[in-house]
Amino acid sequence: MKAKPIFAAALVGALALTGCTHLGPKTVAVDRFDYSTAIADSWKQQTLLNIVKLRYMDLPVFVDVASIVAGYSMQTGVSINGTLSSDKAIQGNYASIGGQAIYTDRPTVTYVPMTGEKFLRGLITPIDPKNIFFMLQSGYAADFLLGLTVESLNGVRNRSTAAGAVREADPEFVRALQLLREVQAAGAMGMRVEEDKAKGSTGVVFFRRDDVAADTAAKAAEVRQLLKLPADQDKYALTYSPVRGAANELAVNSRSMLQIMQAFASYIDVPEQDLKEQRAVPSVERVTQNGKPPAVQVHSGKEKPADAFAAVHYRDHWFWVDDRDWRTKRALTAVMFFFTLAETGDTAKLPLITIPAQ
Repeated sequence: MKAKPIFAAALVGALALTGCTHLGPKTVAVDRFDYSTAIADSWKQQTLLNIVKLRYMDLPVFVDVASIVAGYSMQTGVSINGTLSSDKAIQGNYASIGGQAIYTDRPTVTYVPMTGEKFLRGLITPIDPKNIFFMLQSGYAADFLLGLTVESLNGVRNRSTAAGAVREADPEFVRALQLLREVQAAGAMGMRVEEDKAKGSTGVVFFRRDDVAADTAAKAAEVRQLLKLPADQDKYALTYSPVRGAANELAVNSRSMLQIMQAFASYIDVPEQDLKEQRAVPSVERVTQNGKPPAVQVHSGKEKPADAFAAVHYRDHWFWVDDRDWRTKRALTAVMFFFTLAETGDTAKLPLITIPAQ
């Protein structure tokens, strides 16, 4: 019969449609990068929005992405039918083949509002000075990091926005940070943890004296003088205190996450009308004492920016960080990183999600 080749071809087509196809491996590369990009972008926007809200004395709210489960299913079907006729039949041989495929994508995203005592305590508790100086060891510039995270070093005060009033930094503080950056770049300053049976682990900052250029040693000596540290010592134990401590201690009055965000918010370019109507905390001068522009700049306007690192819409205005402003981008990224150091997260168990195999 001539029908045999027809059905053979139909059978080959059916096998091709129902062949083994794996969805999982193909989705890994796409899902991992798409979800990670979406989470990173939303994290930046959430952080910037809460900084803007603080300037308007509004309540900051944080929502964390607890889990993402992407479930896929592929349903295929094949149908084959036909008619075999004899040589004397009026109708001829007939065969048909059909197929269908149904693709389903059901992502499940779980959000967790960051609330409760642990989150609030992490938000208002000063960051451990050891964590700040460990970040210096990892490569963060001393002038940038300390300028953002500390209120004072050994009683020498940084720029502050406490109690709604702006107080510029002491000239000694600005000079000390500049010198610390240069000493750090020369590799003449370090950080280590020493164990003490009575106090436990203690962070220690030390200045190298051996194999150090004369100008670097002079800068380290000037840092000691500016911060009122004994000139004959090489190492100082880190301690949290708003005032000077013992002779062998470097008292660090570190900021909390809330203080860091408030300091960041003081540089926002708030619309003039909102300031006149007293909807937001008054702005500060756009130029610092040393005549240089501020290290952080957040712009505002009615139109959505075309080239922004992060942009949020709030009170009929757009607030954004310019993508070409690497200093503000660095500061915003550091604020997000400080949330990890502040231990504001929740250790509660995540919900159990079961995705059935289909």
